[in-house]
Amino acid sequence: MKKLSYITIIIGIFIFYFSSLHAEDEYKLERIGGPISHPWGMSQITDTDWLVTARSGAMYKIDLRTHTHQPIQNIPPVFDKNQGGLLDVAVQGSDIYLCYSRPLENGQAATALYKARLEGDQLHDGRPLFTSNQISRSGRHFGCRIVLSDKFIYLSLGDRGARESAQDRAVYAGAVIRLGTDGQLAPAALRGDLAGSFTKGHRNPQGMAINPETGEIWVHEHGPKGGDEVNILKAGANYGWPVLSYGREYFGGQIGDGRTTAPGYTDPVWVWVPSIAPSGMAFYTADMFPEFKGGLLVGSLKFRSLYHLRLKSGRPVSEQALLKRKIGRVRDVAVAADGSILLLSDEASGGLYRLSR
Repeated sequence: MKKLSYITIIIGIFIFYFSSLHAEDEYKLERIGGPISHPWGMSQITDTDWLVTARSGAMYKIDLRTHTHQPIQNIPPVFDKNQGGLLDVAVQGSDIYLCYSRPLENGQAATALYKARLEGDQLHDGRPLFTSNQISRSGRHFGCRIVLSDKFIYLSLGDRGARESAQDRAVYAGAVIRLGTDGQLAPAALRGDLAGSFTKGHRNPQGMAINPETGEIWVHEHGPKGGDEVNILKAGANYGWPVLSYGREYFGGQIGDGRTTAPGYTDPVWVWVPSIAPSGMAFYTADMFPEFKGGLLVGSLKFRSLYHLRLKSGRPVSEQALLKRKIGRVRDVAVAADGSILLLSDEASGGLYRLSR
């Protein structure tokens, strides 16, 4: 009986493997329009029109039906260095919100949020709503994902490569902040913190989305060598970086004293070791892909894949990597009105792709 059970298990593994291959063969993957160099963020304007940013400082309106690209004018100047540039975009009615690395004096930059009004192919009445007080010449770890709720704008900020700043309550580094749609910083979640502060202790959060079932805000962030995390935000919570980490130093050795959990800090709900370099996040609630419904989609830069995290009781329990090396580094993921999945390929000749069936 034991031998038979082993055979049954092996057969089951083969059936799962080949059925997964067959299922992926049924997907239709197409490029929407021409190449875009290092696209970063996207947001829906209408059922068929989307805005897509490029890190160099360009933005395009793309029609999913005609595959046409229309450049948008009057983009604010950006600090186009290493990971910096024009990063995320979010749309609310005619209001456009941009997260970007804002150039400042003496070759320095800061993560900033910009608001404008879109008319035709131009931005009007643009103005910075927020500029972080973590200013440096570093081109690393800007964070820069935007999520819009009914009341607030949520904005993620990285540690800018200065890890200890993620625990410094006097700066906005390593934080998620919230503002009103008028640009006013919301009251701090913890007494004594900077206005707008919502959570702290993040390394470089580049994926954020609202769970439609619970209203929770989910964030994922890059770890160092391993230790990428998915966190569920709670007002005033601290997520531990760099006091806690599942990752290792790039040159070898543990982070700090090697702890992964400690009193007073909030644990992640999912961890990747080794790192997948996650970027972009979307909950899938549509019908086109029933196998993804109720799950979480995450782009992977390192493994050039789309990850599907299956949820049970509102928490991740398993994962599956798809589209391995099909389109390059997956920078962002979104769900279109028809249920198809939109992906940004962060390559020199990258662009917008649509996964459908």
